[in-house]
Amino acid sequence: MAHPRSFLAPLSRITAPSIASARPTLTQLAALPLHQTSIRCKTTKAPDAKKRKARKHYLQSDLKKADQFSLIDAMHYIRAFEVGRTPTSSKYEVHVRFRTLKNGPSVRNRLRLPHPVKTDLRICVIAPPGSKAAADARAAGASLVGEDEVFAQIKEGNIDFDRCICHMDSLQKMNKAALGRILGPKGLMPSTKTGTVVTNVGATVKSMVGASEYRERDAVVRLAVGQLGFTPEEMQTNIKAFMETLKKDIARLNGTPKEIHEVVLSSTNSPGFTLNGDFKGPDSVSARALSGPL
Repeated sequence: MAHPRSFLAPLSRITAPSIASARPTLTQLAALPLHQTSIRCKTTKAPDAKKRKARKHYLQSDLKKADQFSLIDAMHYIRAFEVGRTPTSSKYEVHVRFRTLKNGPSVRNRLRLPHPVKTDLRICVIAPPGSKAAADARAAGASLVGEDEVFAQIKEGNIDFDRCICHMDSLQKMNKAALGRILGPKGLMPSTKTGTVVTNVGATVKSMVGASEYRERDAVVRLAVGQLGFTPEEMQTNIKAFMETLKKDIARLNGTPKEIHEVVLSSTNSPGFTLNGDFKGPDSVSARALSGPL
């Protein structure tokens, strides 16, 4: 039997360098510099590429591709959307769209329609307490009259009115109260420009009670022109009066380019129908059929 040293002798000849050389060699990757590892993508632009210019005018739809309706046809379809509702619960509304500049002046006015639309308009009057102007405001139907009490209520966030006018004697006191930040964004801040800072409060309140106020927003003016119980003839009279007033408003803008592009009739619960300017079409129902209950 061989001695154990005879087996160990060959193993002793294997040195550390020989073991290291027997291991599989692994290729070491040199650390790449940081600027070589980043991937840079450069977009090439055409030499004649131009920056897109901001649009100066409001984008309007092509009416040649839109369906247009006579007044009676539009009322006929709208009443179908309002079936089951009382004639006084919903209102007809006209939307007038302009071709105009984005940064141009806007149309704003107040109109007393030939056939007023019944509304529960709440009017606030800023006038000296106990004065003749305050008494005239209450007699004309104002729901809130005063100065300090009105200022405190507005600052507390209790704005329970739809219109606000100011007597000339209270203008300085109203400006000191700094109500512009509260009433301004809501379109309720009285000013001489909008005709809501006046000397004859009683007459102004009376005209507001039976009048409708409209204002252009994003090249569109909206106004309630009737209730569902109105006849087509009453609607035609109100729309005609509204359009004539709008044309006068545009003429007062000192040559600013603004044109009527589209007139749309809708109601509280119906979509809009573009009007073509005709009262009745060849296949329209009779006007009497649209004058009764829904």
